[in-house]
Amino acid sequence: MKEKDRRSKNASVTAAKSRGAEARGGRHEQRLPPAKSAGPAARTGSKTGAGGPSLKPAPRKAERTSAQNSAPLRRLELRTGEKPAETVPLILATAATGGYHLIDSGDGEKLEQYGPYRIVRPEAQALWPKALSASIWEKADAVFTGDTEEDGMGRWRFPGDVLGETWPMQLLDTDFLGRFTSFRHVGVFPEQLAHWSWMRDQVAGAGRPLKVLNLFGYTGVASLIAAKAGAEVTHVDASKKAIGWARENQAMARAEKLPIRWICDDAMKFIQREERRGSRYDVILTDPPKFGRGPNGEVWQLFDHLAAMLDICREILSPDARGLVLTAYSIRASFYSIHELMRETMRGRGGRVESGELIIREGGLDGARPGRALSTSLFSRWVPK
Repeated sequence: MKEKDRRSKNASVTAAKSRGAEARGGRHEQRLPPAKSAGPAARTGSKTGAGGPSLKPAPRKAERTSAQNSAPLRRLELRTGEKPAETVPLILATAATGGYHLIDSGDGEKLEQYGPYRIVRPEAQALWPKALSASIWEKADAVFTGDTEEDGMGRWRFPGDVLGETWPMQLLDTDFLGRFTSFRHVGVFPEQLAHWSWMRDQVAGAGRPLKVLNLFGYTGVASLIAAKAGAEVTHVDASKKAIGWARENQAMARAEKLPIRWICDDAMKFIQREERRGSRYDVILTDPPKFGRGPNGEVWQLFDHLAAMLDICREILSPDARGLVLTAYSIRASFYSIHELMRETMRGRGGRVESGELIIREGGLDGARPGRALSTSLFSRWVPK
């Protein structure tokens, strides 16, 4: 489904994923999923994820169908042990790169350079006036219009020549396709470069092939970067369209022989099976949407299911794991909410939890003039040291 149809994006998501950070504030409660969203799980105390007794009246037929398509409930138990050390707030910035930079922003819009194209898209976080003249903005190659909400469908307007649906892109020496989608996204979320650079360094410096799980993997750019660095990658997304796009990107990157498993599945169901199998991963990237549906109608609600998802991710981390990364977009919460959740989840594993915001720094027309910082998302990252 995470620009990230964010989303025809992943593993529990076939609806486009909300992007752009909304107003913060609010809370996350660690609780069982409500009756209406029979998705991820409530922990029973065992490691199998088997469901416990029913906590609600007998469901109607439609609710029974949804429940049958969803992962078993998993009850969360309070973990013991010392909480990891913490670093807050940590601000991770994406500056200009060879393939992308934020030119300007303001008045609820942003002007970006994606490869050869200048693109204008809505951006609710850009509360300030635009710094560059209207004549520069008017020279954009593509402008997204027509939607009123982050998930709303819209259309692209091409002030000059009408452009094709896709175009070649490259980030971190990895080739892929940009694409004009009806949900304003273009197939990559450049703020994630901070996490991807960190992941690439972990893989390259490990001295052994690391196993990487890219959960809600979208169009596969992170998976390709990890595999090119030497990792064995499992990429999970609930959208067949996203998986197809990821395979196109693999061909574009001339990476068909790299060890990547492309899996179209519901994220929660997949990781619960991996837990039962005893599978382990050294790095887990998880970039869930606020709301989504799996390939068989499974429901994902971030505030209802995030605690269970992280709990399972902890269980499938290897003893010598290098990190667990969570990114959260378009939620009414402080980064402290996911920070404290991550620290509670990782009790007894030592290490450190680093949390804060991902930002993109304006760079002007040439990308070389640092300007204002545009906040894009919250994140929390556990690392072993």
